[in-house]
Parts: sequence; structure tokens; C-alpha cells
Amino acid sequence: MDLSNLKPAQGAVKKTKRIGRGQGSGRGGTATRGHKGAKSRSGYSRKLGFEGGQMPLYRRVPKYGFKNINRIEYRSINLDVIQSLITDKNIEVIDMDVLIEHGMASKNDRIKILGRGELTAKVDITAHAFSASAIKAIESKGGQATKI
Repeated sequence: MDLSNLKPAQGAVKKTKRIGRGQGSGRGGTATRGHKGAKSRSGYSRKLGFEGGQMPLYRRVPKYGFKNINRIEYRSINLDVIQSLITDKNIEVIDMDVLIEHGMASKNDRIKILGRGELTAKVDITAHAFSASAIKAIESKGGQATKI
């Protein structure tokens, strides 16, 4: 065997149907498209969401609300989660790198610290935003809340 006599396996390659090549071919005339109608014409393509002339769903359903392009999405992390980090991993300074390392955020997330739970240890936290109750809880234990 060499490159000069390579060919596909038996039955692997099918002959293409030659459509619209005259009556004698058996596939002339309507060329397997049936009779008349939009689908039989050349250049036919159906609109996305077309429902056969019925009013399409995207036009039947009323418009509602809007998407604020200036909205900032935060990944929220509560104080009880931070406390578990402190007790389990013995960490005193929490910033983006620590949160990413422990799988609580990804590198593109903006972090907001919320005040659910209780802190029992002093901790310095660096994040994008803090709730008022979180700042109060952090600073009452002698820690520091720093905004990025």
C-alpha cells in the first residue's frame, strides 16, 4: 500500500443527487421541491421566528422593563463566611487574591462584603464595597475595611 492507491472504504462515499437536470434524470421539473409556494422558489430563506404568517411570539408578547447598562454587579460575601475563613485557614488579611485562591470569587468579580453573621477576630479586609453593618462589625473588632 502507498499513496498512489489510497481510496475510501467501500460504501463510505455516496454519489450526490443531481437535481434539476432535466426530465430524463427523474429529478427534473420541480427538482424535489414539490409544487409552487415560497419554499419552491430560488433564494428562499425563512425569517427567524416565522410562524407561517401567524403573529410571531416576539411580537405578541408586550415589551417590559429595561436593562440598565450602568449597573454594577457585585459578588456578595457575608461576614460569617469570612469568619469561617479566619478560623479554618488562620488568615488575618483578606483581599482579592485570598478570595480567588479559596474559590469565593473569580478575577473579574467585584466584591461586596455584607454584614450577616458575626466576627470574633480582628481582620483587615480589602474589597470593592461594604455594607454599613459590615464596616461597623469589622471596625468594632479592631479590623480595617479598605475600599479598592
